[in-house]
Amino acid sequence: MFFETIEQNIADWGPRLLDGLRLTVSVTVGGFCLALVLALLIEYLRSRRHTATRLAAHLYIACARGVPVLVILYLLYFALPSAGITLSSRSAGTIGLAIVYGAYLAEVFRAGLGAIPGGQREAALASGMTPFQTFRIVLLPQAVRHTIAPLLINLVSLLKDSSVCALIAVPELTLVSREIMSESFMPLSVFALTALCYFGLAWPASLVARAVERRLHTPERQRAVQRGKHSAIELAALG
Repeated sequence: MFFETIEQNIADWGPRLLDGLRLTVSVTVGGFCLALVLALLIEYLRSRRHTATRLAAHLYIACARGVPVLVILYLLYFALPSAGITLSSRSAGTIGLAIVYGAYLAEVFRAGLGAIPGGQREAALASGMTPFQTFRIVLLPQAVRHTIAPLLINLVSLLKDSSVCALIAVPELTLVSREIMSESFMPLSVFALTALCYFGLAWPASLVARAVERRLHTPERQRAVQRGKHSAIELAALG
């Protein structure tokens, strides 16, 4: 009965679910890219020696991690119009996810930068590089090696959290599924297909994250990274 129901309705449900899935991917990728930029900016500010910038970065992370995603989406979509700023549901969803995950990714980059010997920063500054050049040329490329797997894991989490955007009328996969369910009164079949769509996106990304993590933690790779650390500043100076 279950499979017969899906077979009978897939011609109608399939295109609609695919449209919702495409929008889910779009919001996820857009939110993640914005979150990456925001996380790098926050981590750069936190790496500075100025108390004000460090305090601002820490305050942002504390607020973004301490407020639920849904509340931030409501603030962007329902509260901002009262201040004269109106965002589409899609824009509000993308920006809201970026605000939240920018804080989480900043913590990922903090851990990656923490794995780099502290003397490299001082050596780069002593060689005449600016703090921004030190961060961009010397520290960040090394930190990326330590953060690829955690970044992919956060991408999967953001994909799943994008379903919350349905509550501000973003026509992504979850909202489309609810609309189909309200028309057909077949919640089991509809949401089983929805779960399969999410799984089809999240599971491969999780496998990639695990494979990357295993590769980065092999003894040969670790030795190569260690060798690269010693030459990072010299290569930056030559470049």
